[in-house]
Amino acid sequence: MNEQLLHILPLLVTLINFYILASRRLLACVEAVALQGALIAFLPLLLHGTSAHAVVIAGGAFLLKGIIIPLLLIRAMRRLGIAREIESLIGFVPTMVIGVAITAVAFLCADVLPLAAQHYQSLVVPTALATMSCGLLLIITRRKALTQVLGYLVLENGIYIFGTLLSEALPLMVEAGVLLDLLVTVFIMGIVLHQIKREFATLDTSPLTELKE
Repeated sequence: MNEQLLHILPLLVTLINFYILASRRLLACVEAVALQGALIAFLPLLLHGTSAHAVVIAGGAFLLKGIIIPLLLIRAMRRLGIAREIESLIGFVPTMVIGVAITAVAFLCADVLPLAAQHYQSLVVPTALATMSCGLLLIITRRKALTQVLGYLVLENGIYIFGTLLSEALPLMVEAGVLLDLLVTVFIMGIVLHQIKREFATLDTSPLTELKE
């Protein structure tokens, strides 16, 4: 059963990456990131069983990625009066094509990495690489600051997926610290969003490139 889920879950995560890249609605993207975070939260249980260590990490990731952070983002959208439509620098179709291309490269090149024997032919590693790449693509191609925050969260989801392969070797406090850093980062980004909105009356980050001394 776990083997089947370890094939299905990475494919679902990859499809969510494509959905986020193609979606024009900000709220839909937030919900998709929440769903992705909730799904990958269960990876430690699938990879390492129901040990106390895996359960704590999975529970903490589910609360932060699947519930708390998405609710904070939705609250920020409402308080700042952010438009629901997403603006992209290069268009949604080219972004989607690039996303498919980098995902294909990730799946083709994953086995080149020096992996442990049990991780060869696994979908977890290429999914992690593809998710990190799609998150970086979102950060680069989206104009609104909040959408770039979503890109950061997708990027972090990829890092989390990769990290679950080593979760049994890492101390619990280190992994808890990573999750706490993620939550603190979102709070900081919320403050930045508020300052940008107050100073420029918009969350379009392109005017920031025109700042001079």
